Amino acid sequence: MQDAQKSAARVEGAELARRHARVGLACGAFVACMVGAAYAAVPLYDWFCRTTGFGGTPLVATMAPTKTLDRKITVTFDANVDASLAWRFGPEQRSVEVKIGETKLVHYAATNEWTAPTVGTASYNVSPPQAAAYFNKMQCFCFTEQKLGAGERMDMPVAFFIDPAIADDPELKNLREITLSYTFFASRKTDGRKSADLTRTTQ
Repeated sequence: MQDAQKSAARVEGAELARRHARVGLACGAFVACMVGAAYAAVPLYDWFCRTTGFGGTPLVATMAPTKTLDRKITVTFDANVDASLAWRFGPEQRSVEVKIGETKLVHYAATNEWTAPTVGTASYNVSPPQAAAYFNKMQCFCFTEQKLGAGERMDMPVAFFIDPAIADDPELKNLREITLSYTFFASRKTDGRKSADLTRTTQ
């Protein structure tokens, strides 16, 4: 009788261990999926924004419009640098007036104020956000790592146009100004050191 009870207990224990193992594997797979989804979310969100103009992200175009409208919009340029990156960065002109459908080329410039080479990456957005669906860039330095040597200055061109389809949007019929804003952040590849370990070349 005792042998039968012991045998039953062993079988029950083995079954319980198998259930625990299955639960553990399921939890591990779930955690792995969540980690993978977290890493994938950033590029997917970026792709979604650049495809739809969501969140004030300008669209990327390969061809210019075939028509130009007489209506003009003033495009103002904004520039920011995160505290982690000691660059001087800004547009060569604060604003331009462009016709809808007209392709325009403007320039930003960045200067590295560290005593060592540094790498930065720029993000951007358009204000008001509703205008992002019509603001198209054909050339830009954003989302591409830019490396500058100590004290080096780099010219950064931006070619853009405003899609003529904006004229058919009733919410933007009175729009007179659009702001294009860039912010540079330090890349993780920057010299392998934190910004606090570096010294500016200029004060």
